[in-house]
Amino acid sequence: MSTSVQVEPVMEKQYDGVGRCKCSFWFAVAHDILGVFIMMVGVFGGLPIHDLFIYAGAIVIFLSLIWWVFWYSGNIDVPPEELEDDVGLIKLNPTKTRRLSRVVRRASQRLSSRIRNSFRRSSRMDPAGANRPANAEASLSTIFDSSFTSSSKGIVREPLSI
Repeated sequence: MSTSVQVEPVMEKQYDGVGRCKCSFWFAVAHDILGVFIMMVGVFGGLPIHDLFIYAGAIVIFLSLIWWVFWYSGNIDVPPEELEDDVGLIKLNPTKTRRLSRVVRRASQRLSSRIRNSFRRSSRMDPAGANRPANAEASLSTIFDSSFTSSSKGIVREPLSI
């Protein structure tokens, strides 16, 4: 005795007007209107600091691009077939493809761990490549122009111990 289950396709909800991200859309429009208003006050206001208003309006309009990008990227429709890898609905691959993907994954993990470990080892070393002892002293030399500091005719080097 077998029972068949019929699955009805799920229809995506259709959005009217401005799409799914209405809030981002209206923030973008508000920033554009505010930026144009501030800019026009600078152009036609006759104020002594008109350039400040012009630049501020342009900056507000530029910042509205953030909201436009949010609105646009929020309204991108991605078919469910392309989302399979992102939500864990991976298709069953043939065994050859699975083997190949395992080999590639292992090689990638080995390479990335080698690179990661090489950075860890080099961060514990000096730039010269030798291990730094715990009680290391660094000496610094300073060069003074002899005409300003002393009456001698040569360059004076004074070591500084830290």
